[in-house]
Amino acid sequence: MLVPALLLLLFCLRGHAGLSPHFLQQPDDLVALLGDEARLPCALGEYWGLVQWTKDGLALGGERDLPGWSRYWISGNAASGQHDLYIRPVELEDQASYECQATQAGLRSRPAQLHVLVPPEAPQVLGGPFVSLVAGVPANLICRSRGDARPTPELLWFRDGIRLDGTTFHQTLLKEGTTASVESILSLTPSSHDDGATLVCRARSQALPSGKDTAITLSLQYPPVVTLSAEPQTVLEGEKVTFLCQATAQPPVTGYRWAKGGSPVLGARGPMLEVVADASFLTEPVSCEVSNAVGSANRSTALDVQFGPILQARPEPMSVDVGEDASFSCAWRGNPLPRVTWTRSGDAQVLSSGPTLRLPSVGPEDAGDYVCRAEPGLSGLGGGAAEAKLTVNAPPIVTALHSAPAFLRGPARLQCLVFASPAPDAVVWSWDGGFLAAGSQGRFLVETFPAPEGRQEQGPALISVLHISGTQESDFSRGFNCSARNRLGEGGTQVSLGRRDLLPTVRIVAGAAAAAMTLLMGIIGVTLCCWRHGKASASFSKQKNLVRLPGSSDGPSPRGPEEETGSGEDRGPIVHTDHSDLVLDEEGALETKDPTNGYYKVRGVSPPASPDSCMTPLQMKSPGIFDLP
Repeated sequence: MLVPALLLLLFCLRGHAGLSPHFLQQPDDLVALLGDEARLPCALGEYWGLVQWTKDGLALGGERDLPGWSRYWISGNAASGQHDLYIRPVELEDQASYECQATQAGLRSRPAQLHVLVPPEAPQVLGGPFVSLVAGVPANLICRSRGDARPTPELLWFRDGIRLDGTTFHQTLLKEGTTASVESILSLTPSSHDDGATLVCRARSQALPSGKDTAITLSLQYPPVVTLSAEPQTVLEGEKVTFLCQATAQPPVTGYRWAKGGSPVLGARGPMLEVVADASFLTEPVSCEVSNAVGSANRSTALDVQFGPILQARPEPMSVDVGEDASFSCAWRGNPLPRVTWTRSGDAQVLSSGPTLRLPSVGPEDAGDYVCRAEPGLSGLGGGAAEAKLTVNAPPIVTALHSAPAFLRGPARLQCLVFASPAPDAVVWSWDGGFLAAGSQGRFLVETFPAPEGRQEQGPALISVLHISGTQESDFSRGFNCSARNRLGEGGTQVSLGRRDLLPTVRIVAGAAAAAMTLLMGIIGVTLCCWRHGKASASFSKQKNLVRLPGSSDGPSPRGPEEETGSGEDRGPIVHTDHSDLVLDEEGALETKDPTNGYYKVRGVSPPASPDSCMTPLQMKSPGIFDLP
């Protein structure tokens, strides 16, 4: 009895609960593309009454085909409680809040918001599809999207599938708050390499994730892009070189201009230049400037010119104190770099290599000329030498010069040579009881003057001369000192005066005069004799002359005294001869010159006793000459 009652109660309760209407499915917020179909689901349980949908609170109607709403309808199995709302095609006005209502049961679903998405249209790039730009000039590319796209689209830039940065996004709103247009600005500075490049502007949003693209092609105007080459690049000085200037440009090239070291090459036109290389091309590059309507571009190149050494800086003369260090420098330019050596003038020994010569702790012996020398280069050209003098400042060095001997009471001249750097304050001559630096004092006079160039091997030199007028005996026995002083010290030497006798000179003069007189008398005598002989030759042509030979012994003549002639002090034997013999004897008698010791003698000839004879006894001897010392 109890169990049936419980079952009845349970059935009653179940029957009462099953009669309560409820929602089995309610609509959710929905996003739909413009033009697509939208479905808002609604399912009721335990309800078989009227079901309607509202849009923003406005009832759409109870019929399932929803008259008055041509794009709206309710679909589903009504017996099973299915009441879905369909909208096709979705339009912008369909964006609203929708509810499913069971009016007889007083049930309302939660509101469902329908969002209508509008895909963006293909964007527009201003100036496209071919955009003309100037290389090197900053530019802005503008991509614009118009229309009622929902949500607002994103504009992106791509090149070769790679997204580009550096864009600026900008949108314009209408007064009603809707978007009128969207712009994206791409800022870039194009180069000549961008000519013909394709850029893509893409508009994408939630309504169209893949987006829509618009492509443009860049047309670049750019100044010339220049390449400059030289053939050959490495040359010897004096060889020919050809430069080639190539350029790409938009618009085309209008002109070429060549320069060397910044100075225009006159007469050079066109893309090729031929020159003869010299050393200047190593430091003065050749440049080629190419122009067009947009601008110009310049390229330069330097040649590797191999040339011989060229002197750039000569060594400078130096003056240092003794014991100090000295150094010389010279600079040579060459390619390859020349080998520089240092020597002393006139000496082949190499003292140092390189641009600098250092001489530590110099002495007087280091003074002189030093030579900086560079050898010729590979071309055989260039090279040479440059000299510089080293002056070593030291105490004076004084040496005596040769002085000629002097006569007593005659003039005398003593000399000394002074090497001094710096120049001496004075050169002083001193002797017993006196000294003199310049000017005159009694019998003494001093003059000092620069030495000739040939005597300045060791540096600046002076010659000082002491003149003595009317020498005395004491001048030949005393010593004369020549001394000099500068800031580094003092030097000096002693000079002696030599004596010269008068007698040898007198003997020489007297001997010469006597010899001349003897010769003159002999010539006069022979001339007179010949004149008399010519006058009397007819009267005694048949007679024989008696000629006495010089040096014969005295004795009586066999012919008698009438045939004798001449002096009793100097007689020789009488020899009979004819006139031809006389002539020979006369010729022999003229040979009176004695080549020994500078003497001259004339031998006498004994003529016949006849008064008409041209020969007279003559025997002369030149006076003695003073012996030379």
